[in-house]
Amino acid sequence: MASLTVRQIDDKLKTLLRLRAAKSGRSMEDEIRTILRAAAEETGNAALDLIEPPNPPVHPPSSVTQKPAAAAESPKILLIITGGIAAYKSLDLIRRLRERGASVRVVMTKAAQEFVTPLAAAALADGGVFTELFDRHSEFDVGHIRLAREADIVVVAPCTADFLARVAHGLADDLASSIMLAASCPVLLAPAMNPHMWRHPATQRNIARVSADNVHLVGPNTGEMAERGEAGTGRMAEPNEIAQAAISILKPARTAAASIPQALSNKSVLITAGPTHEPIDPVRYIANRSSGKQGYAIARAAADAGAEVTLVSGPVNLPEPPGVKIIRVESAREMLAAVEKALPADVAIFAAAVADWRVAHAGTQKIKKGAAAMPPLELTENPDILSTIAHRTEGRPKLVIGFAAETENVIANAKSKLARKGCDWILANDVSTETGVMGGDRNTIHLVTAQGVTDWPEQSKEDVAQMLITAVAKEIA
Repeated sequence: MASLTVRQIDDKLKTLLRLRAAKSGRSMEDEIRTILRAAAEETGNAALDLIEPPNPPVHPPSSVTQKPAAAAESPKILLIITGGIAAYKSLDLIRRLRERGASVRVVMTKAAQEFVTPLAAAALADGGVFTELFDRHSEFDVGHIRLAREADIVVVAPCTADFLARVAHGLADDLASSIMLAASCPVLLAPAMNPHMWRHPATQRNIARVSADNVHLVGPNTGEMAERGEAGTGRMAEPNEIAQAAISILKPARTAAASIPQALSNKSVLITAGPTHEPIDPVRYIANRSSGKQGYAIARAAADAGAEVTLVSGPVNLPEPPGVKIIRVESAREMLAAVEKALPADVAIFAAAVADWRVAHAGTQKIKKGAAAMPPLELTENPDILSTIAHRTEGRPKLVIGFAAETENVIANAKSKLARKGCDWILANDVSTETGVMGGDRNTIHLVTAQGVTDWPEQSKEDVAQMLITAVAKEIA
């Protein structure tokens, strides 16, 4: 008997099936099985009623995709939830993915069900939750292969140390791990585990192995853990970070880059991104709230346009843009050294939020509290990377672009910075707390040049990046 999958059904029938399944409280796959069983027992008009149910609900419940007409265009994401305490965040991740227009199906391991219930995940996702490899209902058409093939991307969040090891070594003794072997689409892992487990040589070997297999990673982040008194690297990336990483992987070729294909071919672009960390002592540092999202988006857009891209990145938790050479640094002085070493370049875009000051004499040991007064922190000014490169007499990039992150008098301050720094363009933006720009996903840019000011609309940071690269390509054509 031929294998029938939801993907092979036309959109009209798929919508009817979705509504019927919602009314009966079943997944679409279970509804198809119900229809087939009934069709085998009934004849004539009864069979027609199965195609057009007599009383479809007027308002489908929230667990059904809210825009069925657009479902065919939605990216199909298969979310695998494994058994870590961070599994509770995966419920929010489902919401974040659907906010971005994705259709989400969920697979849960046995251990994951100790932390969140399949019912909770099913209420937020599209259809039911899959939990068993040897399920007589879903495996009648090799369900684990179907789940893998129908997904545009597989996201594992949280990805425990155990599941990471299974992926690295190709084990397949349950539904989730079998899907990983059957998947030919991109895979994104969001590791989450105790810091000691993350640092263990075995885990690091497994990370290296999956990275060599072109598996994408987001996180883990650094901070307090669920266990009392535990802190370090091992926290699962936040749901917004994971959702953005998944969508970015699905859309590597951006619209604007497609409109100017390979417009930066044979050009080299140097980009800085993220914050810098200036040490106070071995465990403390001065930093800012930059996430690096805008600089990383610019790097992706430049690579999509055919440029040879070098990204000098401060400490961030973002997936690496494909086709980009990344140099990771911590402090402003390290960033300047890396930038100078990366020259020459045709274009330099300085999107990093470099700390203006550092501690003049960082402690070699942790500064302790005590009866004495708080020790004074003498600050000294960091090198100005933008000004240093813009004022070079030899090896200056043809186009030097800076950012002006302001909280007041945005345009006036940006014009002053343009003249003072000696760069060609300034991208000014308001980073006041209420704008949500610093660390957020959207931005509003004012392009300041010697010719005047151009106001760009509020848009995603990816769209800002595309507008910038389009302008750069025209400028240096």
